[in-house]
Amino acid sequence: MIENTLHQLRQLKLSGMASALQTQLEQPGTYERLAFAERLQLLVDYEDQDRQQRKQARLTRAAQFKLKAHAKDIDYQHSRGLQPSQMASLLLCDWIKKAQNLLLTGPCGSGKTYIACALGSQACLKGYSVKYYRLPRLILALTQAKADGSYPKLLKAIAGLDLLIIDDWGLEPLTAATRNDLMEIMDDRYQQSATLMISQLPTEQWYQAIGDNTLADAILDRLMHNSHRINLKGESMRKKLNALTQVEHLE
Repeated sequence: MIENTLHQLRQLKLSGMASALQTQLEQPGTYERLAFAERLQLLVDYEDQDRQQRKQARLTRAAQFKLKAHAKDIDYQHSRGLQPSQMASLLLCDWIKKAQNLLLTGPCGSGKTYIACALGSQACLKGYSVKYYRLPRLILALTQAKADGSYPKLLKAIAGLDLLIIDDWGLEPLTAATRNDLMEIMDDRYQQSATLMISQLPTEQWYQAIGDNTLADAILDRLMHNSHRINLKGESMRKKLNALTQVEHLE
């Protein structure tokens, strides 16, 4: 009878509850003194926890982050203009809930991508859908979608993301087609969803990087309105970490 019950639970996609019931059966001394309602509550709690963990894992896989980054591992010791209080606020993810943007700038190697991926990972843990793109890969995906007829579907998918992360913004000149694509994306997401832009260029140079006055006005107005900003400074974190590693080896 118990085997049939376990099978039915799994058939009903209640795998967490099935695992919890199996545990109770294998450890009768731990659970036999509990009332039926208490044991049932434990099963329900385990199922709820299992579903949340599976959802978090699914969202994290779908995000395709460049780096496996965690909020607890963010380095605040090196002086680079990163404020712990601002990060603590951003990690609450209220800015995502409010469909606000984050503009993250700084020199090469300053840790921009790691911080962005850590924020994205935190968003996944809170149940938000996230997608990470390097701008060249996003442009390629849009170009391929136009060729195979899936362009409207891709735009809809991007518009539906709670958080869109675009890395390497402004590194290369934009074509007219790319400017139009970005305008479509930003217009769809404006005041509806959050966008995190990562760039080596200071925001003052973004207008020129877009290359078309009219579209630059429209794109940046949607990006910068009601946005949060982090401007990292200082020497490359990669160089600092490499130097520390070399010193440790010498010691």
